[in-house]
Amino acid sequence: MTAHDPDDLEALRAKSDVLGLDALLSAEERAVRDRVRAFVDTEIRPYIAGWFDRGHFPAELAPAFGELGVLGMNLEGYGCPGRTAVEYGLAALELEAGDSGLRTFVSVQGSLAMGSIHRWGSEEQKQEWLPRMARGEVIGSFGLTEPTAGSDPSSMKTYAERDGDDWILTGEKRWIGLASIAQVTVVWAQTREGVRGFVVPTDSPGYEAVVLEPKGSMRASVQCELRFDGIRLPSSAVLPGAVGLRGPFSALNEARYGIVWGALGAARDSYEAALRYALARDQFDRPIAGFQLTQQKLVDMLLELQKGALLALHLGRMKDAGTLRPEQISLGKLNNVREAIAIAREARTILGGNGVLLEHSPIRHAANLESVRTYEGTDEVHTLILGQHITGMGAFR
Repeated sequence: MTAHDPDDLEALRAKSDVLGLDALLSAEERAVRDRVRAFVDTEIRPYIAGWFDRGHFPAELAPAFGELGVLGMNLEGYGCPGRTAVEYGLAALELEAGDSGLRTFVSVQGSLAMGSIHRWGSEEQKQEWLPRMARGEVIGSFGLTEPTAGSDPSSMKTYAERDGDDWILTGEKRWIGLASIAQVTVVWAQTREGVRGFVVPTDSPGYEAVVLEPKGSMRASVQCELRFDGIRLPSSAVLPGAVGLRGPFSALNEARYGIVWGALGAARDSYEAALRYALARDQFDRPIAGFQLTQQKLVDMLLELQKGALLALHLGRMKDAGTLRPEQISLGKLNNVREAIAIAREARTILGGNGVLLEHSPIRHAANLESVRTYEGTDEVHTLILGQHITGMGAFR
């Protein structure tokens, strides 16, 4: 039998879809996927190794993301695209096949910042911010995590105190995506009423964003430490619909759902890089794809990719039906990110020494996925969410 052509990527993808999962998608869902895939191929893939190497986030692409229709993708109204959860998931997968950092931009902008304003904001806040954010004219960030409050947001120390009709915001946040290039940040703070959300323009006096670097992961992205030195905010800055941790947790669940799909993109790209390399690389007078150990590695990767895709699609269908529960999202995030890391690492081994060069994607995906594994809930947090669900006993404290 003749070996498959390593340059015929579409044929390799068809062969790798052993379960025929493409047939489970509608024509419109495939069209959305293909449109985002083409964008990644032309606007991200040729440049991403250099961006990662230099630690550069291409903020200039924000309007192009808006035109593509992936910012606030599954939100309705206010200039948002209003696509389905499955369509958003497919877009997240294709974006992360380019790079986790670029998919993270879409998640922070759409699921976290825009999602919070859309769900909990006033009509005035929605009209002011959402249309411009959907177009990529305004970049948003989401301030929840703190230096001493990562997995336990209930212990946050950032505080907002009433002062007449205004609020005074003081505190720190850490690992806040996009904060140094954003025009607006949704900040969560303790108040006498409980945790509240605030829409904070980043040019407010007392707002400071410090980029966290150097990093070995998510280098084509921006993460910051935020400092709030007595920022004075009007009462109109408060998200009126959110009191307590329900507000930020609702946004986190939206972001976690996107990760279920996105991690598969990094894994698929790693697998495809390894498969194409194995078909083209000769050792001992034959392509290494013809050796049993290489085939075992490729098959093990494919098994988890196909299972992960079924899981993501099932969760997406439930989300569109309005039946998806938080513990189900935790199951998807825990499984798909964990398996994606294993796939990226195994793919790197097939590339041998060449696999540490950034011209090949698996080493970059493996590094990025360590961040994806940590944010929006660590493995341990999602394990305990599932543990509490199946036993009825909380084990967080």
